Amino acid sequence: MISYSCGKDSALALYRMLQQDHQPVGLLVMVNREQDRSWFHGVDKPLLEAVSRSLRIPLLCGECEGKDYAAAMETALVRAKEAGAGAAVFGDIDIEGHRQWSSERCAAAGLEAVFPLWQEDRLALVEEVIDLGFKAVIKCVDKSKVDPKLLGATLSRALVEEIAACGADPCGENGEYHTFVYDGPIFSSPLTIERGRVIEFGTHAAIDLRLLQFP
Repeated sequence: MISYSCGKDSALALYRMLQQDHQPVGLLVMVNREQDRSWFHGVDKPLLEAVSRSLRIPLLCGECEGKDYAAAMETALVRAKEAGAGAAVFGDIDIEGHRQWSSERCAAAGLEAVFPLWQEDRLALVEEVIDLGFKAVIKCVDKSKVDPKLLGATLSRALVEEIAACGADPCGENGEYHTFVYDGPIFSSPLTIERGRVIEFGTHAAIDLRLLQFP
């Protein structure tokens, strides 16, 4: 089972596990029950379902409010285990607190926690995503670190250089930006998306993405 945010790091983690011939039983996506969108990346249900179809991996949603996030995650992990999962895969890179939190949730559910990208170079990882042919659009930004004008842009080496030149981490591991992957080597078909309005919420901004066509 892959904990799938729809972003570039979880897509790369999934790619690596598939390259090692592991068979995923599901895409675990945590969903904000109030907004009916994924937590942190703000991806709506039609897009989540389209990602699941293109990846040919069943979608497993853990719906919750913020206060019950950990409990909902554990419940979803138990469901994954009942579906045949022996481990949960995460795209975390080097923030120890994130690794510890995810490992604790997995331990409570009786699953191994696997981190295929752990402690690798951040810039090298985002360049690997791009070089493999993944198409990742910038979905959310911390306005103090990344210019909102980049919302809706697809990651490229030039864009990563621009982000780094502003003083932000090029991989966005500290939450400077989040992405939505709509195509790549593990997708059976690209998702055709429409870029909508930019939504401001305090220190952050996000662009609304809508599924136009699948496949």
